[in-house]
Amino acid sequence: MTTAQAVVDVEGLTFTYPKSAEPAVRGIDFSVDRGEIFGFLGPSGAGKSTTQKILTGLLTGHGGTVSVWGKDPASWGSEYYRRIGVSFELPNNYQKLTALENLEFFASLYEGPTQDPMSLLERVDLAGDARTRVGKFSKGMQMRLVFIRALLHRPELLFLDEPTSGMDPVNGRRIKDMVRELRDQGCTVFLTTHDMATADQLCDRVAFVVDGKIAALDSPAEHKVSRSRRMVRVTYRGYAGNDLQTKDFPLDGLADDEEFRALLREGHVEALHSQEASLEDVFIDVTGRALA
Repeated sequence: MTTAQAVVDVEGLTFTYPKSAEPAVRGIDFSVDRGEIFGFLGPSGAGKSTTQKILTGLLTGHGGTVSVWGKDPASWGSEYYRRIGVSFELPNNYQKLTALENLEFFASLYEGPTQDPMSLLERVDLAGDARTRVGKFSKGMQMRLVFIRALLHRPELLFLDEPTSGMDPVNGRRIKDMVRELRDQGCTVFLTTHDMATADQLCDRVAFVVDGKIAALDSPAEHKVSRSRRMVRVTYRGYAGNDLQTKDFPLDGLADDEEFRALLREGHVEALHSQEASLEDVFIDVTGRALA
């Protein structure tokens, strides 16, 4: 449903590749508000990349309507690429240039002001490698460079494809913190990933795409709650020893469950957990497929 704040509005989107008998996208509807991190998740071949290519103006000839800031991406011209940023899953840096030279080159392509490359390199812990040829970088280092390259011109709409791929937890957290900062500053983020933890931590809403259609769209919390077992698991120490034991109790009527209340009073409770589904559980339930 379109809102007054919508940056992206997609209605009835369809697309069929030449010589293909089956459409890659079969009628997709969604909108993305300003300052929202929107997750677009699904198994390989579901239509995610096709949709992203249409939104970034790389594919034309679609059915339905696609509007970004009120216009079809393909009709914007070069101005569009001054307003959006794209961070690809596969690093496409110039391998014979240094990290700093890569950023300086791309900054030179924009007519307006750009961010200081060294400041961006410092944000992702690459300042010490600024003058190292990118061909010597690990995949994680290259991904960090691709990410900050997309930020050079302060885009209003950012497309991220597997932004933390190949990164250790520390650098992955740096990137996620920066994405949250961008969102808080009003930047809109369109995120595709197979990393359910990243989607859960970052996204305001998540769309699950299956066979070219959106099968479910909601906040991560609502997705998980809708598929959760209404049970509470209590982990406690046994009365006669130190062995850990668990027992499940129905969430409904829990306040009046005498056995549960007695365990809280008399047992040594170590943990209480609702049996909430994970976003990976939701993915498998909605798509019918395990994560690759």
